Amino acid sequence: MSYRVASSGGAGNSEAEQATSLFKRLGRSASTVEVRALAPVSFVAEQGEAIGVIGLNGSGKSTLMNLLCGKLQPTEGAVYASSTPTMLGVSAALVPDLSGAQNIMLGCLALGMTHVQIAAKYESIMELSGLEGSINLPMRSYSSGMSSRLRFAIATAIDPEILIIDEALNTGDDEFRDRTKRRMDNLRAQAGCVFLVSHSLKTIQDLCTRVIWLDKGDLLFDGDPEVALNWYRRYTKELANKDRFAAAKVRRRMLNDLRPVSVQPLATGRRKWGV
Repeated sequence: MSYRVASSGGAGNSEAEQATSLFKRLGRSASTVEVRALAPVSFVAEQGEAIGVIGLNGSGKSTLMNLLCGKLQPTEGAVYASSTPTMLGVSAALVPDLSGAQNIMLGCLALGMTHVQIAAKYESIMELSGLEGSINLPMRSYSSGMSSRLRFAIATAIDPEILIIDEALNTGDDEFRDRTKRRMDNLRAQAGCVFLVSHSLKTIQDLCTRVIWLDKGDLLFDGDPEVALNWYRRYTKELANKDRFAAAKVRRRMLNDLRPVSVQPLATGRRKWGV
């Protein structure tokens, strides 16, 4: 996935040269440059998998999720899926001045649920959120953890075949994490596949059966969560220590260890597609 974006940067290296170039460009059309958000990425997602997607900010995680659910069309390549993936997220539909109960109704309507479906799911949503004593208070009075739990409880009220969760699990105590894991297990059992994007490595470790690691638009790892997280922690530690050489060494190793993926016909004659 590549974008063409406007560029006002000059050719000079110093701030003064760049500023001079910027003033010269005023009143003229800015030049454009191509930005590669995601390099060619290929993988096959199996039914029943919970795939964690990790990487630093700007690595291409959200771009990949938007490609999977059809919000973006790839510059090259294609996505093949058994049904249209559903992106979990209701934050834009919620209103801070309304109560938690009213926001449950509002969020579920935004997900396309009917009033009958909402009534059937209401108690389970409230139980998952753990906000029984505060459900009638305005959402603006909630802590960040309470708001996060409510958003997750609402957004997971649906049971899509392919579910994408992008940064929805941010906070929560041990009890809520246990409830979250049970709900994720149910989603994974009912859904064909779950993709989970998160900076919380503990969440990825607890909930995922497989990990995809992206960095600067490149796929660095696809496989066992424990192996992925161990290498990712080492990579981020080297970056934190400003040891670019050691970090680059880890990155090269990850790229060299990647295995090619192929698309094989099923025994029934139907073709199994990858991404």
